[in-house]
Amino acid sequence: MKSGLLKYTLLLVLAAGVATARAERPILIHSHNDYARCVPFYEAYAQHVASIEADVYLHDGQLLVGHDPEDLSPDLSFEALYVEPLVTLFARNGGRAWRDSEEPLQLMIELKSETAPTLRAVTALLDRWPEVFDVRRNPQAVRIAITGRVPSPEEFAAYPAYVQFDGAWDADYTPEQLKRVALVSANFRNFSHWNGKGSLIPAELTRVREVIDRAHAWGKPVRFWNAPEGTTTYYTFYNLGIDYINTDRPEACAAFFHDFGNKNFRIGEYREGEEGVTGTKRLDKTTRDFSGFQNDKLQLSKGIEVYTPSHLNDGGEGRIRNVIFLIGDGMGLSQIQAAACANRGLTTFQMKYLGLQSNYALDAFTTDSAAAGSTLATGERHANRHISMSVEGDPLPSLSDYFHERGYSVGVLTLGNVVDATPTAFYGHSVERDNSDELTRALLDGRIDLLCGSGIRQFTEREDGLDLIGKLSKSYDFIRSIDGIGDAKGRVICIDERMDEAAEESNLTLLADATRASIARLQARSDKGFFLMVEGAKIDYAGHSCCLPGSIIEMLSFDLAVAEALKFADTNGETLVVVTADHETGGLVLIDGDEASGRIMGLYVSDDHTPSMIPVFAYGPGADRFTGIYPNTEIARRIRALTNR
Repeated sequence: MKSGLLKYTLLLVLAAGVATARAERPILIHSHNDYARCVPFYEAYAQHVASIEADVYLHDGQLLVGHDPEDLSPDLSFEALYVEPLVTLFARNGGRAWRDSEEPLQLMIELKSETAPTLRAVTALLDRWPEVFDVRRNPQAVRIAITGRVPSPEEFAAYPAYVQFDGAWDADYTPEQLKRVALVSANFRNFSHWNGKGSLIPAELTRVREVIDRAHAWGKPVRFWNAPEGTTTYYTFYNLGIDYINTDRPEACAAFFHDFGNKNFRIGEYREGEEGVTGTKRLDKTTRDFSGFQNDKLQLSKGIEVYTPSHLNDGGEGRIRNVIFLIGDGMGLSQIQAAACANRGLTTFQMKYLGLQSNYALDAFTTDSAAAGSTLATGERHANRHISMSVEGDPLPSLSDYFHERGYSVGVLTLGNVVDATPTAFYGHSVERDNSDELTRALLDGRIDLLCGSGIRQFTEREDGLDLIGKLSKSYDFIRSIDGIGDAKGRVICIDERMDEAAEESNLTLLADATRASIARLQARSDKGFFLMVEGAKIDYAGHSCCLPGSIIEMLSFDLAVAEALKFADTNGETLVVVTADHETGGLVLIDGDEASGRIMGLYVSDDHTPSMIPVFAYGPGADRFTGIYPNTEIARRIRALTNR
């Protein structure tokens, strides 16, 4: 769904968790005191606001713009600042306000001088361009709304029919008079002293709602002026059903409501009509084939089940035969909390041993996936772009190398491209993460027993001309679907292009299914035990795309894989499960939500990685060793120490 006036759709439900109805309500931004902008009119117009307001005086026969008489100047005429720009734009845009939308624009004119002469002068000016200001001549014309010194309702009919008026919520209009009311405005301070932080006092909220309900009963939009500004105000007013968000900061307000559908999520809430793709151009070379998050599929009809582990072998000195290391790429605490709120719980939250890790790169405060993934793989700090290799160019042994040398079977599984940074950190070595030919050649060493993910192009379109599939097929069962993992006889490379698709309802269990199949395959490969790394790759993609629904759905896909790991750990009794992330992506901040319905709202402060601390969850023998606060180098070191005791 596309709109030039910041018209977005929140899908409202009548029963918590079940989509039984949907209602569309446009987000209408009103640029209050617009003449006070650095660039009047154009600054608000550039934000595609729905309404622009100018205070107008009739002064010495001229219509001048200003808040007080001392502000007036012949250089600041209503015609020059507002009328002429609109006339020019209508000619350029084919008889409408916006080139890319048929949504109307409202021009609110606050009469600051005597009503009758000022309004007559205004209409005389606007009458010169009926194709721009008269909706009877042009349905796409600017809507004119008069506020301030509004004539009495009995006088409405004395003015041209295209002129409408700002209504009073407590007035007693006749049906004919009500037809001339464009909207209902009220002074917020007459009803509440709220400063825009926290919540409205219940008694004041009741009074505010009385105004909203009265306006809506008339079928009119409502606006509050003299109200606080800021993020909390914006979403509170929207949730209350206030139609026009009154703002003296149109750029900030428009930024908050931009792409609003991708800042909100609730399971069971449908996004019908949401066309297009939320994607990113910031992905790296190996992941450029990702097609983005399809907006119409960013929904779930129901939540996922939460597995409650037994905790029978949780913590302590028990023997560790298997290690399952799950990495949610880009998964910060806000991503986890958002998914937990939407789903009313996560399996990950059933793990009682919790720590925090910092993840700075060797050469930068903010890490990339190569440095962070390599540190998780090796226990050594890395420079950005390096894959399990020192700055001097020396290969650093990964956990895969460590377990392979001890006779364990080793698996690397990703819900993404197998040549992306995190998976390659567990089987390859390079000073450059984009050296895909060099990294995939490492598979010929045969140090892993299973590799699963997407990215067939990395095997077939090679600059080195190597018939890699042919060579690998001599040592591996090279298959194209995770459904064949269980049928493999020996080592397995599974390149399933479904793993490159964004998680959605139809494929939500894909990573969990692959995790379960991989555990069974690795368990059959060695009597000594196994090591499996599982990556939820596209939590990171959602952060780069600033897409909260995508992040939550990818998180739930990842949590299902965590559940498979914990289920196996409970049946096996000798399995350590560690869950963490390489870094956080997007600087996600949760700003609103509802526990009962699972509604959640969040804003991203970046479209890249951040240096936020990351939680570490652990389960099974030795899980208590992962509590506390420590650098990310400690995770691989503690895993090695625990399996070497």
